[in-house]
Amino acid sequence: MDRGPVTEWLETDGLGGFASGTAGLIRTRRYHALLLTAAEPPGRRFVLVNGLEALVVTPAGSVAISAQVYAGSAESAAPVVHPIGMEFIRRFDIEPWPAWRFVLPDGIGIEQSIAAVQGRPIVTIAWRLLAARPGVSLVVRPLLSGRDLHALHRENPVFRFEEERLGQAIVWRPYPGVPAISACANGDYTREPLWYRNFLYTEERERGFDHLEDLASPGRFTFNLSRGTAALILSADTPGLAGDGGELPALAASGPLPSLRGLRARERRRRLRFSSRLHRSADAYLVRRGGGRTVIAGYPWFSDWGRDTFIALRGLCLATGRLDDARSILLLWAGFVRDGLLPNRFPEEAGGAPGAGPAGGTARDDASVDAPLWFIVTAHDWIEAMSAARRRVARDDEAALVRSIEATLDAFLAGTRHGIRANRDGLLAAGDPGLALTWMDARVAGQPVTPRAGKPVEIQALWINALRIGSARSDRFAAPLARASESFGRRFWHDAGAFLRDVVDVDHEPGRDDATFRANQILAVGGLPFPVIDGDRARAVVDAVEHRLLTPIGLRTLDPADAAYRPRYEGGPEERDRAYHQGTVWPWLLGPFVEAWVRVRGDGIEIRREARRRFLEPLAHHLDMAGLEHLPEIADGATPHHPRGCPFQAWSVAEALRLSHVVLAEPRRTARGPRAGAR
Repeated sequence: MDRGPVTEWLETDGLGGFASGTAGLIRTRRYHALLLTAAEPPGRRFVLVNGLEALVVTPAGSVAISAQVYAGSAESAAPVVHPIGMEFIRRFDIEPWPAWRFVLPDGIGIEQSIAAVQGRPIVTIAWRLLAARPGVSLVVRPLLSGRDLHALHRENPVFRFEEERLGQAIVWRPYPGVPAISACANGDYTREPLWYRNFLYTEERERGFDHLEDLASPGRFTFNLSRGTAALILSADTPGLAGDGGELPALAASGPLPSLRGLRARERRRRLRFSSRLHRSADAYLVRRGGGRTVIAGYPWFSDWGRDTFIALRGLCLATGRLDDARSILLLWAGFVRDGLLPNRFPEEAGGAPGAGPAGGTARDDASVDAPLWFIVTAHDWIEAMSAARRRVARDDEAALVRSIEATLDAFLAGTRHGIRANRDGLLAAGDPGLALTWMDARVAGQPVTPRAGKPVEIQALWINALRIGSARSDRFAAPLARASESFGRRFWHDAGAFLRDVVDVDHEPGRDDATFRANQILAVGGLPFPVIDGDRARAVVDAVEHRLLTPIGLRTLDPADAAYRPRYEGGPEERDRAYHQGTVWPWLLGPFVEAWVRVRGDGIEIRREARRRFLEPLAHHLDMAGLEHLPEIADGATPHHPRGCPFQAWSVAEALRLSHVVLAEPRRTARGPRAGAR
């Protein structure tokens, strides 16, 4: 077997739904599913088909090619693994979609493959014999729930086992208000209702969450593998989606197997258009929202978040040339600036509008000082990328972005909610009691672990960049820019340590400073369009961060020498939240660090090549360690830096792409001058 049993695969549908699992077949999370759909993309996500039981029947006997873990009969009893189909895996591939090759004890070889269909809540599963053998059949039982993405399902008398038949489609409607499940197969269906009890999800148990689930199986499909490929097409019936599961009976009119082949042929062509593994991985995070586009922060449990969207957009879209997608996302968010703030997430109860506010009747989650500043930076970078691509920004688009940019700058200068205001020294203060307004936003018992109220270092770097972007269009931001720039160098430099303080004027007390050594300071040198320190000080910061925080997968969030350092991100929710920004490694921070590293060394071609060898190539090894073809959200601060958190994280992938295609790109001369997008 080529992959470890705990590595995870992901298939996305471009709507916020997905299929996911492990290379070793066993579902270890509540989020692992064959059909998980977004009823209102990308929100209201439901797990519909959790998994399958698959049994191969041969002349020599029956062998399962599925695997499940159940809780023991007592709390202290060891888990029970049954069946043990993982023992027959001889190969697992992720290209072009997840595929397993099994060799049974009698030598029969079988391939199982799973592929989602982009833009439609459809997942295709196929089984085929690797060599012709007579008398081989396959029995497949779908395991259903029909629950919220984050919930767990238990046996109950309300679940509806009865099916409807629409042509060749079998349709189950497990609960009112839950999308119906359609299944088309070129096998015979037999109703045989069963409950499977006490599935154990080991990742949930280790993370301190509920971890037992019961699933319902309405019946079984029987396929004759000796006659050819077995095809099963699963779809969610989500009214209102173009090309939704409601069309599956019509789609299957030509037969499930031809339909499966047609869907996969189109999907294969789409995937082959991507120029690299990371380009294709990036596409998974760009999903539909209403008539526009948005960014899923991470799979399997995040939705779209403001801060994550703007940080990730530069790698997912700008570095890959997807400028129209970037435009759609930026303009969607531009209309939701209120009091200079942007919502840090889309409240699902707002019907899909980001921070609907008074019009939507939903309270806004806009407790973020950096989300609107990252928006300004990303809007600026998009306009620059359009210019580099020799494309004109439409006048109305530019006007909408400028209005939002200036509304934020004006509000921050005048003072707005959450204690956000520019002081007389030009620096930006932020924070009210109980709030965590920066990206270090973990909370325990309602209180932030790293509150950082006052004037955090990376917020000043973002603020100075935002003022510089604004001053290019309006003179009224020039004086605040000059004050903030002068104050930054004077207030944040820590002479004794030769690095930047993390927060000054802590809790808004003048002169009370926090010199904790954190990764946030790197954004003063790299990661933003305009560094706010240079020369010897910039080099000292980069060298200190490299020496104290750098790992092969990203930057630690806290110096290991600090008494508050947590070397591992593990345990229950509270323990993990206390470690989240106290030494845990974040791969996205490698982007700002490497950009700073090359900047302080002159940013020449040889420096870029050296940076690629030293930093980017080691990072690429992690594409196969947690979420296959992706990068994780976080990793332990201590070696061996075990991946943790979300196995598929947008800004981790995005910063790797930005490094590869922007920061470390080598300019190529053409007859018309430097390559578009070259630095």
